Amino acid sequence: MDYSFSAPTAMEFKALYDETGWADWPLDHFERALLGSWVVCTVRDDAGRLIGMGRFISNGALHAFVTEMIVTEQTRGAAIGAEVLARLVAQARHRGVEDVQLFAARGRAEFYERHGFERRPESGPGMDVEGVRDCYRGQS
Repeated sequence: MDYSFSAPTAMEFKALYDETGWADWPLDHFERALLGSWVVCTVRDDAGRLIGMGRFISNGALHAFVTEMIVTEQTRGAAIGAEVLARLVAQARHRGVEDVQLFAARGRAEFYERHGFERRPESGPGMDVEGVRDCYRGQS
């Protein structure tokens, strides 16, 4: 496995979304998302194919937000996501940002808890804009 902080192409990013069933967005959305990234960590297999990635958005000083943690179905369970997450958190700290946050997809909170994240209390912040979930396939 080859881990790097080199962003994928927008086409590779879209292909990973398509393969994992995350959402159906036009290619230009992936181009803009990559441009708005603070840190991107990718992992490729021995053939150079993108098999996973994690991405931060940040103000570079106070907060960093994990916006995607994606690993192909075929490679799940091989600690790839754990390694990507660890590298992202280490990179945020290296850049002076200690506050790393995320919104875990339904059913994935335990993964993040195993890697040092804590659930917010029921009274804690965090909401979705109505209609956002409509673009996600199977994520509700």
